[in-house]
Amino acid sequence: MEKRLKEIRNKINLEVKIVKKIKDIEKIKNECLGRKGELTLLLRKLGSLSKEDRPKIGKLLHQYKKEIEELIQKKTIEIVRSEKEKRIKSESIDISLLGKRMDRGTIHPIQLILKEIEEVFLGLGFKIEEGPEVELDYYNFEALNIPKDHPARDDQDSFFINNDILLRTHTSPVEIRVMEKQKPPIRIIATGKCYRRDSTDSTHSPMFHQIEGLAVDENITFGDLKGVLTVFTHRIFGKDRKIRFRPGFFPFTEPSAEVDVSCLLCKGRGCQSCGYTGWLEIMGAGMTDPAVFKKVGYDSEKYSGFAFGMGVERIAMLKYGINDIRLFFENDLRFLKQF
Repeated sequence: MEKRLKEIRNKINLEVKIVKKIKDIEKIKNECLGRKGELTLLLRKLGSLSKEDRPKIGKLLHQYKKEIEELIQKKTIEIVRSEKEKRIKSESIDISLLGKRMDRGTIHPIQLILKEIEEVFLGLGFKIEEGPEVELDYYNFEALNIPKDHPARDDQDSFFINNDILLRTHTSPVEIRVMEKQKPPIRIIATGKCYRRDSTDSTHSPMFHQIEGLAVDENITFGDLKGVLTVFTHRIFGKDRKIRFRPGFFPFTEPSAEVDVSCLLCKGRGCQSCGYTGWLEIMGAGMTDPAVFKKVGYDSEKYSGFAFGMGVERIAMLKYGINDIRLFFENDLRFLKQF
């Protein structure tokens, strides 16, 4: 048995020296010191030895067992340290190398055109106001001279929550809220989301963005409205664009007008995009109706004003040559990366 013990010790010494992985050192440990390991089995056979040999072999067994345990532990620490150094080296960063180029997001085209429009009107002395998207019937309709039987109140056009509350169909209610709190002079634009029960197609969406403008003061005329919108048109579409005002009707303005800009594609000569008229509609506008002033307690004999409203998506489509409103909401990166 003594000879066998020396063979096991020499074998373990040789194997431990050449091993390089934790799983291999664990295998050696189990084969030697595990429940069915070679030294463990020899320890179990001590009882079968003679009384003379038992103390000597027992002492030798425990001595070799301790040596092998220390050897395996030392080798384990060495392998762990080596693997850690290799991992640190492989994970190190060469700070002299060029960094990876990351794709950066871009501003959404709706936000781009919103910012551009806001900058135009801020430069003309207007300030930006906001209002709730969930609105009272009074502000969305009644205060804007839209009676109960007006077609705009049709359930097919508006998202009603109950008889008195709905999702606003335009940003015009902000005008009433501002006039209730403030006396003239007033020069504001109201921006935000609006909602109508439209079927989605290339030119309609149940949610869209709108900009509403209002100016109230003494001696404001239709000429002032034309001047402001002409400046706006030239700033957004270019100085070579023409603008025209056609008679129109809106419950909260009188007189009212539809505002057109000369077609950007054919430059007014007529093409399929403009229906061969040479003109594209961009907004509605007009002089504030005295009935609206009466709702907010303004003296219509002393004050006059104008208002206008435009769809932001409509302006963006005309400016950027986009033919489908759904592109703004589909989040297709191929489309968004162009801006």
